[in-house]
Amino acid sequence: MTQPPHDEPTASGPEELRAQVEQTRHELGDTVEALAEKADLKDQARQKAAAVKEQTAATAAELTGQAKAKAAEAAHVLQDKTAQAAGQVRARAEQADRMWQERAPEPVRDNRTVLIAAGAGLLVACLLLRRRRK
Repeated sequence: MTQPPHDEPTASGPEELRAQVEQTRHELGDTVEALAEKADLKDQARQKAAAVKEQTAATAAELTGQAKAKAAEAAHVLQDKTAQAAGQVRARAEQADRMWQERAPEPVRDNRTVLIAAGAGLLVACLLLRRRRK
């Protein structure tokens, strides 16, 4: 018979010995189960893939949020620049109108609409003649 380990007391009777054997079997079963889990590479790979998928989703959500924030910021900057450019165009148009009022001769100023219409008509006529030549 083998010697019992020094840290475990010896059984005093058959019932106690059976209980110790049952306890040892239970501990051995837990140990075998833990070793089987460590050896289950498929399950480990599945768990690792799930963790990577979760981390990727979190990173994608964070990057999407950052991209939306940057896009909103860019839209505001563009809106500001567009408003600024529109203001500059309005100022230039007013300046051109003042110059027109100051420098254009009286008969031309009074018939401005007629002159614009005549110029547009002349432009259309030139384009039509050009198209016929081709």
